[in-house]
Amino acid sequence: MTPAPRRTNPRPHATNAHPLRFGYGTNGLADLRLDDALALLADLGYDGVGLTLDHMHLDPLAPDVAARTRKVARRLDTLGLGVTVETGARYVLDPRRKHGPSLLDPDPADRARRVDLLIRAVRIAADLGAHAVHCFSGVLPANPANPADTAEDTAWKRLAEALTPVLDAATHAGISLAVEPEPGHLLATLADFHHLRRILGDPPALGLTLDIGHCQCLEALSPVDCVRAAAPWLRHVQIEDMRRGHHEHLPFGDGEIDFPPVLEALAATGYQALTVVELPRHSHAGPHFAARSLPFLHRAARAIPDGAEGSTP
Repeated sequence: MTPAPRRTNPRPHATNAHPLRFGYGTNGLADLRLDDALALLADLGYDGVGLTLDHMHLDPLAPDVAARTRKVARRLDTLGLGVTVETGARYVLDPRRKHGPSLLDPDPADRARRVDLLIRAVRIAADLGAHAVHCFSGVLPANPANPADTAEDTAWKRLAEALTPVLDAATHAGISLAVEPEPGHLLATLADFHHLRRILGDPPALGLTLDIGHCQCLEALSPVDCVRAAAPWLRHVQIEDMRRGHHEHLPFGDGEIDFPPVLEALAATGYQALTVVELPRHSHAGPHFAARSLPFLHRAARAIPDGAEGSTP
């Protein structure tokens, strides 16, 4: 693929008081055509989009994916939208297994299919001018007939080996691979991310996707402290409301998170990439929630005290 130019006309920030750039995930707009979804987000004033590679939008397995990617790159540039590529499509590889196969699959051929998808995502991201590619580990598989085959030590080894060629591709493309701690997965917490980082030898292309709701859901630290702790590795941020102990992505105001301090902490890190609203189970009313979410985030961002941006967390 021929790389597309980087965004030449980025949208201005919502206010001058903070550097944060807000996007919305296409997995929350799954009932819209991609072109319609991008136009909607631009019209609403979003700075960018979290683009999930999936059959209904930009299918990474389509034979004409290169041509489609060039078209999407031109559209993003025209609309002034930044982009992060996300790889959390539920059934893009297997119509019967949600998020399957994963990087932890006992079958090497199945693991290779996920690796191939991620390498394709890196190439697409480079051609879109994206900042990062998001991914996750997958759930530790169960195999009662052979428990040793799915032991945690084995799973961590598989994960590191599977990610190595993806990180090589990301390094070559100049793209960050942003791994997301996901509740219920092998890599579920910030501590797990650091475990992976140490196994891999801390490669420069390895970064972190921090989901603010996941911090509320299960991290020992508060969301504010998670942001501060994650700052050196932040490459992508997802945001939604959530309640402690319940992995349910909620519209803003329906959970327990106090957002102004979270956004203040994020601004203080100097993070400049997209902060993407993640409401995948609200696609039935995606335009409604996209329209509601951005004003909420702007109000929360306006509560950041003057001088907070760029300070030491």
